[in-house]
Amino acid sequence: MSNTYGEWLRETRRAAGLTQQELADAAVMTRSHIAHIEAGRRVPSKEDARRLDTALNTGNVLSSFLPDDDAAVADYFESARVLEQQALTIREFALSYIPGILQTERYARAILGTSFPPVSEEECDRRVVTRLERAGVLDNPPNPAVWVLLDEAVLRRSVGGPDVMAKQVLHLVELVQSGRVRVHVMPLSLGFHPLMDGMLTLMTFEDQPPVAYSEGLRMGKVHDSPSVVQELQSRYALALSDALPLKESLALLRTTAKDYGSQ
Repeated sequence: MSNTYGEWLRETRRAAGLTQQELADAAVMTRSHIAHIEAGRRVPSKEDARRLDTALNTGNVLSSFLPDDDAAVADYFESARVLEQQALTIREFALSYIPGILQTERYARAILGTSFPPVSEEECDRRVVTRLERAGVLDNPPNPAVWVLLDEAVLRRSVGGPDVMAKQVLHLVELVQSGRVRVHVMPLSLGFHPLMDGMLTLMTFEDQPPVAYSEGLRMGKVHDSPSVVQELQSRYALALSDALPLKESLALLRTTAKDYGSQ
């Protein structure tokens, strides 16, 4: 993203005679979050931008000129989308459906085009293109290194029908076989596990602290508090320790694709 936004925030803060910590206190944010926005590494949420405008008495300037505001993603996901493009490692946990960066076009369309009230075909196309553009992070190995932990329910839920599912699962198989991603499956027989509350993404970076992104129904949050990130990393590690090994997970993926009718 362009850093014009972050530079303007830094200059305005300094003109107001505030340190990063003082602005963070006034806007009810963390100092590290302010630092990342000023450095161009993060995009504030609309609510964060509103609080920054209030703290700096800048009207609605920061709220009105959020970068990438035309991206076809939910407002709460925008900051995570930007971070995803910068990460050295991405660790995904999926409870309900295949993570966005691993979705095929037909699978993405089945998810994004199924809503009520229904969206227009143009809007669905826009959302699908944006989701597929996110998958571009896989085009330039070795970064990011991507580890995926899938609840087996993701594989059993037929999104878009058997043919869509067969090709989506085979796409995962190809990514694993190429060495581009690692996929581990949490078997349904395991019962309760530490990540059943919702979706989780863990990201690490070359020049900034690790973050976590959690998502539930119509809500999502980027976590940069070290204690919270560490707790979520620990939950992921515990869940991963109970998942099927890579070879067994790959075998299950192949069997699942065959069950959906792939040849």
